[in-house]
Amino acid sequence: MTQVTVTTGQGTWGKQRAYIGAVICIVTLCCCSKSVFGDWPDWRGPTADGHSDAAALPLRWSETENIAWKTAIHDSGHSTPVVLDGQVWITTAKEDGTVLYAVCADLNTGEVLRDIEVFRVEDPQSINALNSYATPSACIETGRVYVHYGTFGTACIDTGTGDILWRRSDLNCDHMQGPASSPILFEDLLIITVEGTDKQFMAALHKSTGETAWLYTRPYEPYKEVKPVFLKSYQTPVLLEIDGKTQLVSNGAMMVTGHEPRTGQELWRVLYRDDSTISRIVHGDGLMFVNTGGNPGGTQLWSIREGGAGDITDSHVVWKMTEDAPHQSSPVLAGNSLYSVSDEGTLLCVNALTGERVWSERLRGKYTASLLAVPGRIYLSNTRGMTTVFETGNRYHELAVNQIDGELWASPAVAGNTLLLRTKTHLYRIADASPQSGSPSP
Repeated sequence: MTQVTVTTGQGTWGKQRAYIGAVICIVTLCCCSKSVFGDWPDWRGPTADGHSDAAALPLRWSETENIAWKTAIHDSGHSTPVVLDGQVWITTAKEDGTVLYAVCADLNTGEVLRDIEVFRVEDPQSINALNSYATPSACIETGRVYVHYGTFGTACIDTGTGDILWRRSDLNCDHMQGPASSPILFEDLLIITVEGTDKQFMAALHKSTGETAWLYTRPYEPYKEVKPVFLKSYQTPVLLEIDGKTQLVSNGAMMVTGHEPRTGQELWRVLYRDDSTISRIVHGDGLMFVNTGGNPGGTQLWSIREGGAGDITDSHVVWKMTEDAPHQSSPVLAGNSLYSVSDEGTLLCVNALTGERVWSERLRGKYTASLLAVPGRIYLSNTRGMTTVFETGNRYHELAVNQIDGELWASPAVAGNTLLLRTKTHLYRIADASPQSGSPSP
């Protein structure tokens, strides 16, 4: 039986307040289905693919230049900030995974407005030393923020009051190396991915109550010749418009699948060979660019033509990147060019239609953060706090290299014409303070 813990505040007023908030949220969603400029509601932004329309992001910064504010964040987490209505939300956790938090900061000042204990975990699973217990990013809409910690729990928080409206802690797996998949929103559903060494499934929850709407268990047949350790994934699915309809596309262990998002029904699949998928799918020109994981054969990135039904492995794979493919970092598509970086720092620009390499550049450091594209530029951070800014085009043209203290494992977020960076210890707002720039955009 579904286990849902629901909290609507204290007494009658708490229930009324939650009800009113839900009504406001529904009305707002009906009237405005697209995020306005300045919001960052998802791990990879309003379009879920690392793009922003911000044309005046800061080009240069350091610990003493163009820092609007810098706020200390307790404990540990790799989640990317999400932004809406002047609030910035991130998750964090005790190093041993026993307490999981959601933290809200004021976008304009950096002041911590909420520091909420969401879950206590009696016996946390062990994780990879490079991971954290708060790696999945939140997703946010008017009045609600949804936080997810993999097998350790999922919750909905009222952004106005900080009340926890519901919790789920019964959707479980053995992650083996810790959680990483972020939740996504579709209409009235919150969709989560739970893929471990023992179980592999997606679940859609009614976002107003947390109750299960559907659950899709990945078929066993593609896994049957593989050792159990090679079944997990850490990817976050995407919602794509294909043949005039919205599809949920998930690059899980061993195969990428397309689904009807209201029911979870599988529509098509492409089989590959690996597990441990992390990098998120991007999409354009009728193609999906899909990371195939890291074990047992090494990371690849496949270009798959959209459309089709059933097993389309032999008919829809257009090209494959078999060297220097991104594993943890998600690529961006700008025009007909696909930009990606490997964990070890090989930056590639390839022709998205053919897979032909246009140029490559070896960067310093290791990379887990996903690429951010704005008009004419791409931003890319390494784990040592260095962010390289380069120009889009058919040659590598570096514009700036910026350094801050601490380690950057989380992907960047955009708020207006400012940049949000989350290190292991602090949350930064980067804003151009030059006289011609004026004050930071809210």
